[in-house]
Amino acid sequence: MLVPVSAMLGEQQQSVGEAKHLKITLKTVKLANGETLGYRERDGGEDVLLLIHGNMTSSKHWDLVLEALPENLKVYAVDLRGFGISTYNKPIETIKDFSEDVKQFVEAMGLEDFSICGWSTGGAVAMQYTVDYPNSVNKIILLASASTRGYPFYSVNAFGQQVRLIKKEEVSKDFTKAIPVLGAYQHKDKLFLRNMWDLVIYNNNKPDPARYDDYLEDMLTQRNLVDVYQALNIFNISSGHNGINEGTNQAKDISVPTLVLWGENDLVVSEKMTREIIEDLGVNAKLKVLRNCGHSPLVDDIEQLVNEIVGFLNE
Repeated sequence: MLVPVSAMLGEQQQSVGEAKHLKITLKTVKLANGETLGYRERDGGEDVLLLIHGNMTSSKHWDLVLEALPENLKVYAVDLRGFGISTYNKPIETIKDFSEDVKQFVEAMGLEDFSICGWSTGGAVAMQYTVDYPNSVNKIILLASASTRGYPFYSVNAFGQQVRLIKKEEVSKDFTKAIPVLGAYQHKDKLFLRNMWDLVIYNNNKPDPARYDDYLEDMLTQRNLVDVYQALNIFNISSGHNGINEGTNQAKDISVPTLVLWGENDLVVSEKMTREIIEDLGVNAKLKVLRNCGHSPLVDDIEQLVNEIVGFLNE
């Protein structure tokens, strides 16, 4: 259920489901910077896990994980600025804008000792957060994550050649991804979005029809598509150049244990990008390839995914 932005004042909540008899509640919280973030909170034990979603999604897309994780975990899944029921008062320019929101969310929730799981774009947010605020993070799980060197935005020129776009203005005029998806959002064209996700995300398995429709409705809440594309395009915490800019050389500062999960059939994040993460994070990171999974192991094989998450957190 979408809560109107105009109604998101102070703390609100509504029950949205049960997970193994544990309640999942949709809430909002006002941040110190004036933004209001939506989030899902699942009852559990003392061990805290924070879930950060990817592009074109929100905390809604974590529902299968929230339902499957063991009850010893207290779980929060946040809606990043401009997604789900969160506000978008000030446009983001970098991944760090998202991670600073997460920092204010963590402070508002009083979280001091937790692990982070970031999916796709959320992986970049998780890495940037850990670079800047390492003391509160126990472990990181990077699920089908953007690289430490970003996620390059490519288009096709008039000669049919693939070209790397540099500026946000160029990305906003891209007719291969940006304009079609923006058009689908504007016209609430869920069929276009379904066909797109069937092709590149749910290329192995698909959610059940009711859940899939909920996901599609949730996609239509996004208000920052081009901003996110460009933030990923310029993200670079490596020690090298990513084709647009020099890296900040911060990846080496991530010293907490990190699990990198990548589906062998992922059509969005390449094996090369995943290997870049391992190379840049060094000995603190380990790679686990998820068999028969694409970019959404949450749908492709939830049992395999949860087993890997829980096993790593219990190490």
